[in-house]
Amino acid sequence: MTTAVHFDLDGTLLQFTRPYGTFVAEVLDTHLGRAPDELVEAYDEAFFERFAAMEPAPVRGAMTAVVERAHEQDLPVGEPNVDEMVATLSRAEYAGTRVSEGVPALLDRLDAAGCRLGVLTNGLPGWQTGKLDQHGLTERFDDVCTSYDAGAHKPDRELFAAAAERLPADRHVMIGDDFEPDVQGARDAGWEAVHLDGITGARAGSIAELESTLALLGGE
Repeated sequence: MTTAVHFDLDGTLLQFTRPYGTFVAEVLDTHLGRAPDELVEAYDEAFFERFAAMEPAPVRGAMTAVVERAHEQDLPVGEPNVDEMVATLSRAEYAGTRVSEGVPALLDRLDAAGCRLGVLTNGLPGWQTGKLDQHGLTERFDDVCTSYDAGAHKPDRELFAAAAERLPADRHVMIGDDFEPDVQGARDAGWEAVHLDGITGARAGSIAELESTLALLGGE
């Protein structure tokens, strides 16, 4: 029986080394010369509104909204290049992530057990694969499926169906740190799921369940 194991990306395979808002603040300070909390919050609101609606280029749209907000408040920010702001944020985000402890060994174990490995993440294709590339992880996976690829965010069943189609297997297992989108979403789609604390590598509910799952997958 073929088993496909799908990993969430942010908070599971990778961890941010500092609060995400500090990345946004650095971008605003670099390109606008100031980074008040109000503008950082305006970016968050604008991004998530666009992201939830599956709008194209939500990062660029959010940066544009921040610049417009600054102009409305008569802040002396000039006419910053929004595309450069997006590029600055992507570089900061890539550099501000690290591989979660234990991930390489876990991937080795699953690979040795004959599992197919995938990444299933809410995010933009280029943005998410860029982070995997940053850490040399892309080649460890048979497929990377993002919510923008499928036109649906976790926990929508459409995303899990798209991932299963892209990575065919008799059995699908989701490993993620966020219970509702990762675990409950997977189970609602008919998959098995393991809820991980991405920082410590421990299961949020029970280490025994994680060990049992690994045993079923061919681990110790």
